[in-house]
Amino acid sequence: MEEGGKNMKINAIVTGATGMVGKAVLLECLENDAVASVLVVGRREVGIAHPKLKEVVVPDFSKLDEIKAELAGHNACFFCLGVSSLGMNEADYRKITYDLTLNFAEALVGICPEMTFCYVSGSGTNATGKSMWARVKGETENALLALPFKAAFMFRPAYIHPMKGVKSGTGIYNALLMVTKFLY
Repeated sequence: MEEGGKNMKINAIVTGATGMVGKAVLLECLENDAVASVLVVGRREVGIAHPKLKEVVVPDFSKLDEIKAELAGHNACFFCLGVSSLGMNEADYRKITYDLTLNFAEALVGICPEMTFCYVSGSGTNATGKSMWARVKGETENALLALPFKAAFMFRPAYIHPMKGVKSGTGIYNALLMVTKFLY
């Protein structure tokens, strides 16, 4: 990042760091010299010690008032928190995918409007689609893009191959990884 001709260090927030995507993002941030600090905001500890790393455990992401001071001073957020829609009804999936995400993003934009917000979505996301998960993710993306962040990016991976010992918590994904492990 450059601001005013100077290299600006990234002070990142990572959510979902106990999951496959979030843990991979966390590890990359910790290894990258452009990242000065990483604040993990999660429902449980990640179990990693590192000089750049600070953690805040938040049992309920709908109640962020107590951690607003911790969120201040960051200029990037990698929002990786999420769940698979398999076996979920739309109301429960929406609570996590849309409501929780927007609650967190709205809190951040009020504290750090100069932030770049990165949201991990999925290939096939479409706010007007027939698929429940794609529609909810699409509505979430649209709502995030409407917030007054400095910048917002939506990442739509079709497949993620975990590395560095990172594992998925989703059984069907692990089965897919077993099939594809010979390709990488």
